[in-house]
Amino acid sequence: MDIREERGRLLAQDKRIKHVEGAMWFVPSQTQNGGGYLVNILAVTCTCQDYELRRAKCKHQWAVEFKRAGAPPEPVPAADATKRKTYKQDWPKYNAVQCQEKTMVQKLLRGLCDGIQTRPHPGRGPKPIPLGDVVYGMIMKVYSTVSGRRATPDIRACVDAGHIGRMPQYNTLFDYFEKPELTPLLTVLIEESATPLVAIESQFAADSTGFGTAIYRRWFDHKYGREMKEHGWVKAHAMVGAKTNVVTAARVTDSDANDSPELPGLITATSKHFTMADVSADKAYLSHANLKAIEDAGAVPYVPFKSNSKSEGPAAWKRLWGLFMFKQEEFLRHYHQRSNVES
Repeated sequence: MDIREERGRLLAQDKRIKHVEGAMWFVPSQTQNGGGYLVNILAVTCTCQDYELRRAKCKHQWAVEFKRAGAPPEPVPAADATKRKTYKQDWPKYNAVQCQEKTMVQKLLRGLCDGIQTRPHPGRGPKPIPLGDVVYGMIMKVYSTVSGRRATPDIRACVDAGHIGRMPQYNTLFDYFEKPELTPLLTVLIEESATPLVAIESQFAADSTGFGTAIYRRWFDHKYGREMKEHGWVKAHAMVGAKTNVVTAARVTDSDANDSPELPGLITATSKHFTMADVSADKAYLSHANLKAIEDAGAVPYVPFKSNSKSEGPAAWKRLWGLFMFKQEEFLRHYHQRSNVES
């Protein structure tokens, strides 16, 4: 009995499994409250992601089969038979790295900021703080995960250590955070910080995540008769190396921006420094333009098709279709590299 058959036998005990109509059965999700999947016993299909990726029998199909047969659940195998593989942690090295992290970050950050040029200051008056020192302070403020005022001692310690020439005050940092012209500079710093791993990384994964802000939007909702509020957030799109988890490119957009249009830019930025062998991403990135962009960078795309996708399309689309349909083990082995970008 394979693992999916075993899970299906256990899932068959769920009383929420219902016959919908004809050949259709509803199987509830074990991870999403109120969600579920539709199993077609005649077409032998399921709407879950596992079936769409493997095109093979999933636990939901097994659950329906056991439910219809009325088979009693078999005992769960011994714990040691299904024990998850674990890896021993090298605690002395881990502890040493954690203890030295902040010191190492401060040194490496100084090296990045050394290349930042400050514009000439014409005329009279006090000269502004060098831009490299300001950017250093901005990054240390974010790295400290505390407010600008509370980060002041950490930044002052960097001055004492010789990493900063002039101490930027927290109000100065706040002003520079509002300058849109700093976005390209910070983006370049992210890309440059990954270049020491050029010889190691060749497999990459893309995804996006949300970051909450301190901004709230409030309004009065006449439907519910009360004031409503919404916490503002932005979306960060990133390309990550699958071996070291280093971020090789990043873009920040509004919260309602789609993921797919951002992939070509991430690929272009990464390919400037890295030799890309393959790129994995979820279904949100599936498009003709994205597959072409990946292949133009010399990489192989590993993006799963949607349930309504067809085999017809451009050359890159057909190549991925053949890999997805006829070499599933190879496809899944590369596709699951994207688990690293999730973490």
